[in-house]
Amino acid sequence: MKYSHKLSDAVHVLSYIEIFQDEDLSSKAIADSIESNPSLIRRLMSSLSKAGLLITRSGSVSPRLSRPADQISLLDIYLAIDDSHELLHVDKKTNMNCPVGRNIQDTLNVAYDQVQKAAEKSMQSIVLQDLIEDVLMREKNRNK
Repeated sequence: MKYSHKLSDAVHVLSYIEIFQDEDLSSKAIADSIESNPSLIRRLMSSLSKAGLLITRSGSVSPRLSRPADQISLLDIYLAIDDSHELLHVDKKTNMNCPVGRNIQDTLNVAYDQVQKAAEKSMQSIVLQDLIEDVLMREKNRNK
């Protein structure tokens, strides 16, 4: 099963920008932290900027959050970077001659919609500031 790291990378980017706001915020520096490619980071930052979560200026390496980190939810970030906005996907190819094959898609669509709504409600309650504080606490504890 293929899955995307875009959400975790987007949270990483925003956290990095907030934590290191007075340091090197180039796409290369951020990419080094994520162990990614600077062009992928620029595309991700562009999505975050278009969604109104990040402020960037062409020709300037000074990205910043568009609002305080305690006002950016995990759901905001998820909606900014995920094109499909679906956590779970139903297999479209089933045997329509089979009672299970004829009905499993509709059955799973209802169940998956419940999961999606619950996940989005949970993501709304998690804010970037809490994630940043957790990162900083873990780093502090690591250095003890």
